Amino acid sequence: MKKMFSKGLVLSSVLLLLISCKKEEAVVAVIDTTKIKEEIQAKENEFAETYNTGVMKEIGYFADDAITYPQNNQPVTGKEAIIEYLKSHIDTISKGKKISFTTNEVFVAKDGEQVVELGNYKVVDSTQTVVNSGNYMTLFVKKDGKYYSLRDMSTSDTPN
Repeated sequence: MKKMFSKGLVLSSVLLLLISCKKEEAVVAVIDTTKIKEEIQAKENEFAETYNTGVMKEIGYFADDAITYPQNNQPVTGKEAIIEYLKSHIDTISKGKKISFTTNEVFVAKDGEQVVELGNYKVVDSTQTVVNSGNYMTLFVKKDGKYYSLRDMSTSDTPN
């Protein structure tokens, strides 16, 4: 009887211990996709405004190890090389024209550290006639609380 009581006490203790141990649930960060989309659109607006001035400069858009895949050209690697590429093409692309970007969709990683943006662009002349337009895709990564373009590519939908 004493043995049976001891077994019952041990079994009850184990059951009580198992029941009382609560499994820790992982804290999941709440991702505000609307806010992130607005943040990405603001970056695109700043990029367009800078580009439209005709003076290409570092504005915190590209990551140091960014790669851009420009239309009809080889990939350009590194923030400094991308800025130089844009400077060398700014007259042929933007002189007398204005570019604008529209963020259509963002796909945010569960941790919010990466965002894929799908958007479209439009280039208009001084009479607001569309002279070029197309679509683009950009992968942004978060560093020090800000998003930077890590990879981007675009394609024109304007016939040659």
